[in-house]
Amino acid sequence: MELAGLGIQVSRQTRAGVYFEGGLDAAYRVCLWSRLANRVLLPLANFSAKTTDELYDQVRFHVNWNDHLEVDGSLAVDFVATGSNRFHSHYAALRIKDAIVDQFTERFGKRPSVDTERPDIRINLHMKYDRATLGLDLSGESLHRRGYRVEAGAAPLKENLAAAVLIRAGWPELAKKGVALVDPVCGSGTLLIEAAMIALDIAPGLNRKYFGFTKWKQHDQALWRLLLQEARQRARAGATGSLPIFAGSDADPDAVKLARANAARAGLSEYISFDVKDVKDLNAPETAQPGLLVANPPYGERLGERKEPDSLYRLLGERLKNGFHGWHAAILTANPDLCKNMGIRSRKHYQFYNGTLSCRLLNFDIEESWYMHNRDPNIPGQRPKRNPDPGSEMFANRIRKNLKNVGKWAAREGITCFRIYDADMPEYAAAIDLYNDWVHVQEYQAPESVDPKDAKRRLNHVINALREVLDVPAGHIILKIKKRTRGKDQYQRLDDSGRFIEVQENGLRFLVNLRDYQDAGLFLDHRITRKLIRHYAEKKSMLNLFCYTAAATVYAAAGGATRTTSVDMSQTYLAWARDNLSLNGFANSSHQLIRDDCLNWVSNCSIRYDLIFLDPPTFSSSRRMENSFDIQRDHVKLLTQVVRLLAPGGLLIFSSNRRNFRLEKEALSGLDIKDVSLDTIPKDFERNKRIHHCFEIRN
Repeated sequence: MELAGLGIQVSRQTRAGVYFEGGLDAAYRVCLWSRLANRVLLPLANFSAKTTDELYDQVRFHVNWNDHLEVDGSLAVDFVATGSNRFHSHYAALRIKDAIVDQFTERFGKRPSVDTERPDIRINLHMKYDRATLGLDLSGESLHRRGYRVEAGAAPLKENLAAAVLIRAGWPELAKKGVALVDPVCGSGTLLIEAAMIALDIAPGLNRKYFGFTKWKQHDQALWRLLLQEARQRARAGATGSLPIFAGSDADPDAVKLARANAARAGLSEYISFDVKDVKDLNAPETAQPGLLVANPPYGERLGERKEPDSLYRLLGERLKNGFHGWHAAILTANPDLCKNMGIRSRKHYQFYNGTLSCRLLNFDIEESWYMHNRDPNIPGQRPKRNPDPGSEMFANRIRKNLKNVGKWAAREGITCFRIYDADMPEYAAAIDLYNDWVHVQEYQAPESVDPKDAKRRLNHVINALREVLDVPAGHIILKIKKRTRGKDQYQRLDDSGRFIEVQENGLRFLVNLRDYQDAGLFLDHRITRKLIRHYAEKKSMLNLFCYTAAATVYAAAGGATRTTSVDMSQTYLAWARDNLSLNGFANSSHQLIRDDCLNWVSNCSIRYDLIFLDPPTFSSSRRMENSFDIQRDHVKLLTQVVRLLAPGGLLIFSSNRRNFRLEKEALSGLDIKDVSLDTIPKDFERNKRIHHCFEIRN
């Protein structure tokens, strides 16, 4: 509908976007005038690719890149995949970049540079299953960045989401009538600024300093100048005549100060008033006709503890009923149940996503007929409160308690993946981890004495409680059976989704796969151990044995290690390790990955290392190993061999996840051993002090 209003023909709509036809005039107009779009992509080629080598060949030979970019210019690459595919996004982006610059090197003997912030051109490749669409990103950076917001408040609302909320609330039509708009929890003022831009007919891209086409070789500067001139004329015309009242308030003085600064940068200070005011003091401005109240109230920390939002919504409902009769209201929230505290039934609602967070926009008419005087199940929209299953409610209460304990801590530490439950209640035997907005549930295998029907019923309690408390889609809850694995079973593939998601931990980025293997690719209980490695690694050489996906190596590289060597027997995990290193900018010859049986490799190695991390499996055997390995039985022999590789003054960090592991200190009496097990248990694992054993060992 927005594109039709710009006179642009839409050829196809998808769940994530629309296709439109037209020349540069149409593309430029969307970049300048769309209030809703994130990006505008110009398709360059379509092809299929099943491997990264095929991807490289298609990108290199399908497009003459000199038609789009100067040889001394700069570029950046974004890779997005939907559906099942085998590409790691960061590595695929690197291969696409290599294909482009290699074409320049072959033709001109030199190549463009990479600029991830503001490149001359930004390339976008969207992969759906094996089909690829290669395009030029004309927006350059997300179009939600209008240029007026340098910093945001504690819970920023993207500018294009704010515009979408206003459009669904009916503001464009109301603005033409000159009615007032009020935001009583305005934060950084985004809703009010976007509303004023709509009312004054200001192009959202008018004040942007950067687009992705301005240094594109096919850019039409004269056409762009004409479109800007037209937009400025419309803005001047929109500022004449009678204009709506825009009133914002917030109880936080810092938020109001920030909102005023944002409005000033948008050139709208004279149209919007901001005041420091609590919701309890809210009143409607004196106007000839009722207007619109729009708000994005706080609803508690995401997947964490609440900040008493119930009383705020209740108070907002009281002020609406007492002072805003005849008005319209639109409330955006990630927890629609909180709106029930307002005591007003919504007339209509819409689904939105604020990033990955599912939100609901509820539209209200502040009329007596919509007030909730009594909870009557026969009144439309008034469902009786359900009687929750006692088992589900009991488990849900435990999850809420655990989230309150670790949610704020994780946010403060910059951790997006952490454990929220580990068999705290004997009847609910499962380990539950959060990875962004995904939930990884590993149910401990029930003994034969447990009735399968009881086990299934309890598992349903777990799933129902998680969906209620965490408010995540059912498809984001991944369920596995957690059982002891021996030998090759520990590497057995459970699925073939090839789907990776990116998580963050202490400022570093890692890829995890929740479906395909028993473990997700990042041992969460070793978080503090990895921080120790980063602390010790500066100007050191580091060896990572049984490296898995090399998370410890990434930490060492981030800590300033001069070189690292990571050894594992699994080719799958080494490829994963390579992607983790690349994701953090450490894909170079200083960080070596070796595929070998670690026991065999150690016995043949003569290189000394300043820092060694040793985290062997509890038990292992495979076709590539001559003999089986048992950590309790064989750890003395293994440690003796590994200590031999320590440089003078070097440190070995040894860890084992065997619950009843006992270090044979008598047989290792020649070593300086410090037990740091309790010091390396993270907060989210403190309920289980035996999750691992960890030792610092020196010669």
